[in-house]
Amino acid sequence: MDGPLSANQPLTETKPHIGDMLAEMLAQSGVEYVFGMPGGQTTALHDGISRRTDRIRHILMRDERNAAYAADAYARLTGKPGICDVTVGPGANLLPAGFLEALNASIPMIGIIGELPLDWMPLKEKGIASQGFDQLSFFQSCSKEAFLVPSVAALPELVRTAFRIATAPRPGPVALIIPHDIFDADWDPQAMPVRVDDRTRRMPYLRSAAPVSAIRDAAALIRKAKRPALVCGGGVHGSDAAAEVTAFADRLGGLVVTSLSGKGSVPETRAYAAGVLNPLGSEAAIELIQEADLIIWCGSKVSQNTGMNWTLPKPDQATITIDFDPLEHGRTFRPTVPLLGDVREVITALDAALGDSRAGTLPDWDARIAEVKARCEASKLAETSSDQVPILPPRIMVEIAKRLGKDDVVVSDASFSAGWISGYIPAEQTRRQFVFARGQGGLGYSVPGAIGAAAVAPEGARVVTVAGDGAFSYTIGELATQAQYNQRIVNVVINNGKLGWIQLWQEIFFKNVQSAELESQSVVPGYAAAARGMGLKGIYVDKPDQIAAALDEAFAHDGPSVVEVRIDDRATPIHSFKRRMRDTSEKARPRPGTVYKLRDWKVSPDL
Repeated sequence: MDGPLSANQPLTETKPHIGDMLAEMLAQSGVEYVFGMPGGQTTALHDGISRRTDRIRHILMRDERNAAYAADAYARLTGKPGICDVTVGPGANLLPAGFLEALNASIPMIGIIGELPLDWMPLKEKGIASQGFDQLSFFQSCSKEAFLVPSVAALPELVRTAFRIATAPRPGPVALIIPHDIFDADWDPQAMPVRVDDRTRRMPYLRSAAPVSAIRDAAALIRKAKRPALVCGGGVHGSDAAAEVTAFADRLGGLVVTSLSGKGSVPETRAYAAGVLNPLGSEAAIELIQEADLIIWCGSKVSQNTGMNWTLPKPDQATITIDFDPLEHGRTFRPTVPLLGDVREVITALDAALGDSRAGTLPDWDARIAEVKARCEASKLAETSSDQVPILPPRIMVEIAKRLGKDDVVVSDASFSAGWISGYIPAEQTRRQFVFARGQGGLGYSVPGAIGAAAVAPEGARVVTVAGDGAFSYTIGELATQAQYNQRIVNVVINNGKLGWIQLWQEIFFKNVQSAELESQSVVPGYAAAARGMGLKGIYVDKPDQIAAALDEAFAHDGPSVVEVRIDDRATPIHSFKRRMRDTSEKARPRPGTVYKLRDWKVSPDL
């Protein structure tokens, strides 16, 4: 096409463009969906996708930050890089929340980010050229890697590189910043044929195994243990190793707990499984892990929460670490035996090295696990069967659990929701059925995350979200996206009228600070009503005997719904909060400004 384009002249009337090439590369890389918000600088990509809807489609989000959250959930459930697209400037500056979530949680993601034309670069500062700023430096701070594409010729290799980096150990988000004039440039498929690396379609890009000598040492340590424990983190799912880890756990003959992200690494119906190890997780897991003489950290970075504020492992506990990131073998403690390699490869080799099954060979440890689990389950019964008004969240969780099908997925928001889900909805299958945003733990993940999850859910499956009213308020606009695509999502809003965690923190540590109120007597947000206004089914519940019927109606609905449940604003899944509210003496209250300190880096013992 010669000469400048007129205002009404289609860009792609005669010649394919680089947007076509990029869309084709994404489709050939196995990407089914791109989540994002178009802009003038990225329209060529959308044009390319629009001609390939038999293989790849775009899902329009209402907010760019939510595009990254949707891509994150898509990646967790498929193992493929989640793809999000935004335009230059105001679109780009909203991505970091989701990028940081993916970076910290080791989730593969590629952000396709618009940019000013190359020859406008001197004008980008201070927005002299509209929307311009230093995007490369910006994304280098929150990405595994960031690239500014310098030319049309460099783009194909940078796309392949982005997929390789995103899916290689340790997976993470990659920013691919593409200038406007490169996007709109002509593409000659003969001169620049599409080539992709099929190895990078999903994580991990490569697998490696620990040395035989290290496997042998770890097996010997396990044989000596009298109270072994296995802690499964999100790396189990990242390696697609849940089946192998469950087989190993069945033969180990010891306790198994998981992080939030690792929930589903083993079925929690197993006698040895004690739930989620976290301050807002399972009381049985927290108690039993203290008694272990050996802890095998499997695909877990031993973060502040899973490490119980870094009080684990204790000095007298031997340790084995399994991780493909060499920097994780000694970040907060020196392991007795480090096993550097892919979780699936290492756990398979370790299982073979152990030989005969050890299940049933430690009757005292088995009995102790059963005793503690039974006691803790009995104490939960009062909560799950309560007819209290306002409603206790555990009563809601058990009703959700009754309705979950084998292909359904639960997406948790941050704060208390993660505790209610982890403690009261058991993982009955060996797979990633639960999606927790724990990389950053930011509010507002569940509604957009459900969009990404629903896009790849099997036919007939449901996606269920659980969010507090504070978290739900962050991304309520994405309900319109759920409605537009008629996704089968049940959004459960547990509404206490407050930022629950902050309210109790202020009360416990600062004696009644009032800055966490989300409503007043004159203004009461109606989330079910707002949902109805956006075309969803909206149901309000304020009595326990209404929960079952409301969930039945929502699960039966052919489309998205919101079930808003009024809950007790004193309810908390955090065990330390519960104890402190029971004991109001000054001596029992930590002083304001309490800081958790990383304990001394020390060698864990041989058994």
